[in-house]
Amino acid sequence: MPDSLNRTGHGLKPDAKTVNFQFNGKSCQALEGDTLASALLANGIHFVGRSFKYHRPRGIFTAGSEEPNAIVQVGSAGYAEPNVRATEVEVYEGLEARSQNCWPSLTFDLLGMNSLISRFIPAGFYYKTFMWPRSFWLKYEHFIRQSAGMGECPQQPDAEHYEKHHRHCDVLIAGAGPAGLAAALTAGRSGARVILVDEHPQTGGQLNDRGFKQEQQDWLQQTTEALQALPNVTLMLRTTLSGYYDHNYCTLLEKVSDHLPPAERHDCRQRLWKIRAGQVIIASGAFERPLVFADNDRPGVMLASAVRSYINRYGTLPAQKICVFTNNDSAYQTALDAHQAGAQVQIIDLRQQPTELSPDSLPGQAQTAGITIHWNSAVTAVQGKTQVNAVTIHQLTADGESIQGVATKLNCQCIAASGGWTPNVSLFSQARGKLKFDDKQQHFVPDSGVAINPNISAGACNGRYDLEGCISEGKAAAQKALIALQITVTESSTKTQLNSIEDQPAHLAPRTLWAVPCDHPIGEGPKKHFHELQNDSTAGDIALAAREGFHSVEHLKRYTTTGMGTDQGKTSNVNALALMAEYRRLPIASVGTTRFRQPYTPVTFGAIAGRDLKNLFAPKRHTNIQPWHDQHGAVMEDAGGWRRPRYYQQHPGETMHQAVQRECTQVRKTAGMVDASTLGKIGIQGKDAAEFLERIYTNRWHTLKTGQCRYGLMLNEQGMVIDDGVTSKIAEHHFHMTTTTGGAARVYQILEDYRQTEWPELDVYLTSVTEQWSVISLSGPQAEAMLQPLTDQPINATAFPDMSWQTIDIAGVTSRVFRISFSGEPGYEINVPARYGKYIWERLWQQGKSVNCVAYGTESIHLLRAEMGFIIVGQDSDGTHTPMDLGMQWIVASDKADFVGKRGLQRSVFSQTNRKQLVGLIPKNSTVTLPEGAQVVLPGATQGQDKGIGHVTSSYFSPTIESGFAMAMVSGGKQRKGEGLEVMLLSGETVPVTVTCTRFLEAFNQQNQQEAS
Repeated sequence: MPDSLNRTGHGLKPDAKTVNFQFNGKSCQALEGDTLASALLANGIHFVGRSFKYHRPRGIFTAGSEEPNAIVQVGSAGYAEPNVRATEVEVYEGLEARSQNCWPSLTFDLLGMNSLISRFIPAGFYYKTFMWPRSFWLKYEHFIRQSAGMGECPQQPDAEHYEKHHRHCDVLIAGAGPAGLAAALTAGRSGARVILVDEHPQTGGQLNDRGFKQEQQDWLQQTTEALQALPNVTLMLRTTLSGYYDHNYCTLLEKVSDHLPPAERHDCRQRLWKIRAGQVIIASGAFERPLVFADNDRPGVMLASAVRSYINRYGTLPAQKICVFTNNDSAYQTALDAHQAGAQVQIIDLRQQPTELSPDSLPGQAQTAGITIHWNSAVTAVQGKTQVNAVTIHQLTADGESIQGVATKLNCQCIAASGGWTPNVSLFSQARGKLKFDDKQQHFVPDSGVAINPNISAGACNGRYDLEGCISEGKAAAQKALIALQITVTESSTKTQLNSIEDQPAHLAPRTLWAVPCDHPIGEGPKKHFHELQNDSTAGDIALAAREGFHSVEHLKRYTTTGMGTDQGKTSNVNALALMAEYRRLPIASVGTTRFRQPYTPVTFGAIAGRDLKNLFAPKRHTNIQPWHDQHGAVMEDAGGWRRPRYYQQHPGETMHQAVQRECTQVRKTAGMVDASTLGKIGIQGKDAAEFLERIYTNRWHTLKTGQCRYGLMLNEQGMVIDDGVTSKIAEHHFHMTTTTGGAARVYQILEDYRQTEWPELDVYLTSVTEQWSVISLSGPQAEAMLQPLTDQPINATAFPDMSWQTIDIAGVTSRVFRISFSGEPGYEINVPARYGKYIWERLWQQGKSVNCVAYGTESIHLLRAEMGFIIVGQDSDGTHTPMDLGMQWIVASDKADFVGKRGLQRSVFSQTNRKQLVGLIPKNSTVTLPEGAQVVLPGATQGQDKGIGHVTSSYFSPTIESGFAMAMVSGGKQRKGEGLEVMLLSGETVPVTVTCTRFLEAFNQQNQQEAS
């Protein structure tokens, strides 16, 4: 390793090999086991990125998953990944990393000008600035979209492979620090199935950051080996418990091979585990809390615990001159470790100098080591743009609210700051646990027993920081979990006495200053006090939110973007809440807390998808007739979870429009066949089946006779249309219901819900038979002529009336044939067992050749039904329309005793004449096809100024009536028949239209008859 690298000579393995990587195009070297952050520091690189809002220079701030600053993009092409924390990236040979949120380069970022105008873009400026003038929104939007986001979305498909696994366990433990290890060993030795997870590549947690004593190292090694030897314990490193959900359902993200070069990752990069645990023990540790002082965001300002971690875990000394700025004793150990590693160290302590200082205390040890301590002092200014080069300090007044005396300048390249510790309560919060404020230690801790999900917090995340206490809490947590699981606890005879001087209670109490004073009032001068580094939120922003009435913590969070970064406010949350409490002169506990949400750290979309992508993204549901469709030019589309023919292309040059016009013309002239096997089909049986339908549908069903079919409309309890279909009576207590293709599963679920929970007294049973039957819809003037040669039974209107069904032998196959039409032409829906679908289709196709029968797809289905004025639920209605809105009051039996939605329909709002109602639209220019979704406006309306009175739901060009036509929901539509309106296009142009009824083909035929007579 080159001498220029800032290595201390310990931390990583002595024989760790050198690896090469690139950062912003510069070649660098690291040691195997380095993170990108430790490697950059070893190469003397502190300036690694820009902040989100002001684009201020930012450096490495922490050493773990709480990092808010050092967010980089790694890899290239199919291996590119944005928004990765440099503190979590393990360096491997050939790693490519680069800064993000900067253009054109890190050192020269044009949006760095935001920092110069920061006084004009405080918290909430988005809401205040981009509202006026309203016509400028599109210009604002363009600028915002260019500036928004962090990192660049990869331009090529992900070249990695991912997996998903499921597992059950008795005890799931998050965190392999002292508390988690003790808990796992206790539970494991008692025979419980244990999963222990930790995001780091080794066990021990913060013990690895301490430069721990030999007895601590021995305990860690022995405990880890004991766990590995237990067959009922699974130790998962490089694994994060990212999501804690109800009923102890947890998701884990395992980074299987992120630490390897892409060429060596083989089958799997990451694995998403879905765990169901009997008990969860949270041992996730604590985060060091930053100090909020003037210009505390400069590269080189770090948490004291992070500096210590880089020295002891990675053998990297962040700088040769370090100032430790603290309000508590714990940072003194960082000063001692940095001093021992060869750095020049000075300590700036917010507290008053004690009259007596025990030589055994950490401050006493620092004084004995010759480290200069500046008591009752504060950092009031930081010099250096892309890295700290000096600090200015002042003495504090007795109350700590202001500074006094003459400024002192100290040269340094790094500020190791510590404002105390904050338990990591993220997972406990995800479990919907409540927090309580500990006034003594000035932090939030879990309120034991309040969480909805059964979990136990132990160790530092529970506010316990001494090593012996963490171990004992871990054991106690495991015992409590085992008792809850009714597993006998096996007591361990192992005794631990591992405490060192730093684990003892602090000799000096912390001095809490939530915002460290400087030479001007906070929030009113040029210096900024950042509490949320990623989103550039300052103490001044919190003061502004307090003045403007955003007192609720949820409002505060969104107004100032506190805690809304990718780190979820792990380092900023408590400071923000305390500042709001201070400005409002309230106890911190009275302000409340925001909720930490899943995931704990970002989870890649690849891990969520696993192998369910490309052809495996969703099951391909095909009908049994699919091979025929493939052979005859079918262009397929996804429809309601199925693959269906959209249209049939007769020759390569035929467009969809041409094909649809040809198909529809032929259906009206002779005949057409469509594969309707995808229709939802539900068998309803039981002696109360008719009564069940009577309650579900709006019309009557007790009067339906065996062999008859009836159209039904289904409402929700608010009276809104949710589905329609034809139901047929098969036998006395047996009905066959059809639903829309996309609504089959939803309707079945709704029916089961009513059957099981609302009307359990009814003797009725439901069975989904969608895939049992292949359905061929045959329609057109020649449909009967095609079907008759394949059966001995008469096929005509007399023997087979409309809306009836019969069991017919067709080409040797017993079939259910329903005389139903969705096209308006004479039609038959032929239901045969699924295995015979292709056979019957081919026999009908042979019969149809003599009449030039066509196969048609979904596009033609839609056009043909629209000509008849038949609706498609979900397209012509959207869950906010009643039968009356759709012109279907004829199907509502209002004199029925009851049906779902009846009381909803009785609300007075549904009788208002200005409700949007379904109408037809005919363009004055018959060659125009209106765009679906376009707004319907009054004549003379202008874009952006006038509100629409409706919108187009379905629109087509009909080869039969030789005109474009559309269905639309229009305010007061029933009273507008014959009225002229306009349809607004995106370009701002309008198309004149005439409001008509929705029975387009019927009106066209009547007009032709009148003209002929």
